[in-house]
Amino acid sequence: MQDPLVSILIPFKDTARFLPECLDSILNQEYTQWEVLAINDHSTDDSWEVVNTFVEKDSRISVFKNEGKGIIDALRTAYAESQGIFITRMDSDDVMSPNKLQVLVQSLLKKGKGHLAVGQVRYFSNRGISNGYERYEQWLNGLTLSGSNYSEIYKECVVPSPCWMAYREDLDACGAFDPNRYPEDYDLTFRFYEKELSCIPCNQILHYWRDYDTRTSRTSEHYAQNYFLEIKLHYFLKLEYDTKRPLTIWGAGNKGKEIAKGLLKRNIAFFWLCDNPKKIGKSIYGMEMLHYTALQGLKNPQSIVTVANEKAQKMIRDYFLELRQKSGKDYFFFC
Repeated sequence: MQDPLVSILIPFKDTARFLPECLDSILNQEYTQWEVLAINDHSTDDSWEVVNTFVEKDSRISVFKNEGKGIIDALRTAYAESQGIFITRMDSDDVMSPNKLQVLVQSLLKKGKGHLAVGQVRYFSNRGISNGYERYEQWLNGLTLSGSNYSEIYKECVVPSPCWMAYREDLDACGAFDPNRYPEDYDLTFRFYEKELSCIPCNQILHYWRDYDTRTSRTSEHYAQNYFLEIKLHYFLKLEYDTKRPLTIWGAGNKGKEIAKGLLKRNIAFFWLCDNPKKIGKSIYGMEMLHYTALQGLKNPQSIVTVANEKAQKMIRDYFLELRQKSGKDYFFFC
């Protein structure tokens, strides 16, 4: 029986200096039944020419021009050309471990449809990795190790965009790349969650994530914090919010204010809590700031927590524990 075909979707824009290493890492895969659909998103450097040198060397690699503009349109263009039973993404500036496709394919074959194969990741850079990226890597890999990725989905993107694989039918059921919502990888992760694709645990580093100053996630407005918050709120209201329960926001920093504005825009009532004595009793956006103990007077509330400080988060978790409230049902950390 022939191995199932894997379609690797690769949008690229001005990454000529990284593309050879990226594509070589695919050519060196232990698993060989794959096709690359590389999509040129209006590059101004030599990226198109670089990819075409690989097209000439290996018939499994194809290159197309983006029918629209931006990553989402590029992914749609690639997906429309793909033929694989399994679908995965790849970033044009990153590197695959030699066993990446093999591990992801075997995971899906073993578990079957309704599952999402994911792998651990490692950041690399010629200047070293910042503490923030290092912590994110450790946090993300910890979730992937146990397959509990969705447990903290409202904090950050819990599925690395270039290190997942799914059955085509499951991806279609999730809406594939149809929504025009950025960050597109976070939005797709929420749709995996919504359709209950189970993350398969993985204890291996399968993908090497390159960090540099002009990386898209650093430079594009589509990856600014307000876009992440809008996605979180959108899916919280769609998937978790119970209109019969009182809703609270805990925290009045920038993220708390953004969430408050989003709720006010939607005419959704809420109570606003904090533990800052300088803000308690004050009015923000016409809402009175209440001491967090006001939570005890609410009947069966749901809470969005926007406090980022780890020490404060522990205090908040302990307080919810006292009230016998459960994470993922009664309260949700948005940072």
